[in-house]
Amino acid sequence: MTASAKKWLSEGLEETGRIALLLGETARSLVTQRLNWRDLVHQLHFIGVKSQSVVLITGAFTGMVLCAQAYFQFHKVKMDTATLAVVSVSMCSELGPVLTALMVAGRVGAAIAAELGTMRVTEQIDALRTLATHPVDYLVVPRLVATIVALPLLTVEAIVIGIGAGYWVAVHLLNIDASYSWANMIKYSDAVDVVIGFTKALIFGALVALLSCYKGMNCSEGAEGVGRATTEAVVFSSIAILISNFFLTLFLTRVFS
Repeated sequence: MTASAKKWLSEGLEETGRIALLLGETARSLVTQRLNWRDLVHQLHFIGVKSQSVVLITGAFTGMVLCAQAYFQFHKVKMDTATLAVVSVSMCSELGPVLTALMVAGRVGAAIAAELGTMRVTEQIDALRTLATHPVDYLVVPRLVATIVALPLLTVEAIVIGIGAGYWVAVHLLNIDASYSWANMIKYSDAVDVVIGFTKALIFGALVALLSCYKGMNCSEGAEGVGRATTEAVVFSSIAILISNFFLTLFLTRVFS
């Protein structure tokens, strides 16, 4: 192993350890400290309510294009009425939670990292410590809890609007029989698909909030450091979502099958 590879591995392990310590501090704070409900409601509004537009647009057009692509293939083998079933299963277990988490990571993760990074650069986080206020209790916990609560709800919205948009495309644009499409969707869709998607959304929410808070609270000095932390928060969150999605799919499918 070369020296550069050893250095890269060492830095990666060190950063992973710091993230694990932040997770431990956050979990301890959730158990021992009383949650600030005012901050939680504010974060829920920022993360959940203000993210609805981008999530709904993403869900709608994902359902529409998935319906069109599935129809083009199924039409070759005369399976047109199975198109909506593919849209339903895909949106519930895979595309709904993954795309929603990626959109939230791009919007909310960047905002969290930039806000906390600016507070670190301007020494506001150090000022909290001098006032006997733990930064994790005051800054990390409300954002983590709000993201874990908001992301599953946003995922449900994306799933519903995606299936609805796919149904509209199937029936009104592709002239697929509405009754058979709806019957096949109900037949081949299962509650397990929704449970898997909901579970993924919970874990993705924790990953986005934790990585974004970590990058923001550990950014380097200056405006350049804040910008780098914001970029890394989005990139790391997106990569973590995509990697964890693969392993969660294998694990959850085995558990609920």
